[in-house]
Amino acid sequence: MQVSGRTTSSTIVPFLDLEVVHSGIKDELVEALSDLVDSGRFTNGPEVSEFEAAFASWCGVEHCVGIASGLDALRLGLKASGIEPGDEVILPALTFVATAEAVSQAGGRPVLADISERDWNLDPASAEAATTERTRFLLPVHLYGQLADMLALRALAERQQLAIVEDACQAHGAERDGTRAGAVGVASAFSFYPGKNLGAMGDAGALVTSDAQVADEVRALREHGQRRKYEHDVEGWTSRLDTIQAIVLLLKLPQLTGWNEQRRRAAALYTEALDGLGDIVLPPVPAGSAPVWHLYVIRTKEPERLAKSLARRGIATGRHYPVPVHLTRAYAHLSYREGEFPVAETLARECLSLPIFPGITDAQIAAVGDGIGSFFERGE
Repeated sequence: MQVSGRTTSSTIVPFLDLEVVHSGIKDELVEALSDLVDSGRFTNGPEVSEFEAAFASWCGVEHCVGIASGLDALRLGLKASGIEPGDEVILPALTFVATAEAVSQAGGRPVLADISERDWNLDPASAEAATTERTRFLLPVHLYGQLADMLALRALAERQQLAIVEDACQAHGAERDGTRAGAVGVASAFSFYPGKNLGAMGDAGALVTSDAQVADEVRALREHGQRRKYEHDVEGWTSRLDTIQAIVLLLKLPQLTGWNEQRRRAAALYTEALDGLGDIVLPPVPAGSAPVWHLYVIRTKEPERLAKSLARRGIATGRHYPVPVHLTRAYAHLSYREGEFPVAETLARECLSLPIFPGITDAQIAAVGDGIGSFFERGE
């Protein structure tokens, strides 16, 4: 696949361009938000249940519960799935810290495992080695928009009698081995933070499941533990999906498949342009996997130096995530040591995220490739 379009050193490439993403639906958004102002139904408006039904269908599950954030969806999903104080939950050492926070805040204990070189997700063998008599859950993360090896993890869960809760916050529409993100676990969490493949206009999330009891429990937990007004069955939270966010998500959901295809095309162009350049390690894609490329992450020995070189050319980059969970101050109490999770630590140390978003142009992708090529060829 060839990248067309003339590039120059003045080509500006933002890391994410939400103006481009929103340009095709801006008028509809403005009209819908104006109608909301007139209606005044800012919480629990009809658009919330309409979006829940649409997203459940899109994910191929029975139920969707709109939540205030991806973190809340993970925490409430664990609570509704039966986590008890002190239960151990196995998760990858490299993820956004919210994955571990959800476990801690739900009363469980995060137990970390290494990631696999095959997909940069939870390594089933490392996860199995981390199980103890107190392990109750597996919490795989579909990092950067690629599914973890759910076939192997599901087999592990069956052997050890564990429940699976999926962190699908970066994987809207990703598939692997015939399975779509969110369709394996007893509960699965999505984030709709504005920069996600399906993003709201602020914090928002969803819990999806095919277990009616889990869905019912989460609906109560998000609303102060009540199923009927002022009848509080359990202690809960204020964690509703606001109507304004549901309206935005309803308008965006029909665009998501096309936006994901644009991300896939951009990833293919990057892979072709960067293959063999310097010491770059390209993101692995196992057979049978169809990532949605929330992030396009490469590895290189000097990511900060490369990032500064690209910045001088007007190209923005990111680091996701430069400190693994076990090396953060917040989780030092878990008593893991540096070197315990070598694959996760290597990726954290060498990661660099390149610009990728719906509407990114061939010229912008070519500019990134040219910039990286110059860095390795001429040290620029």
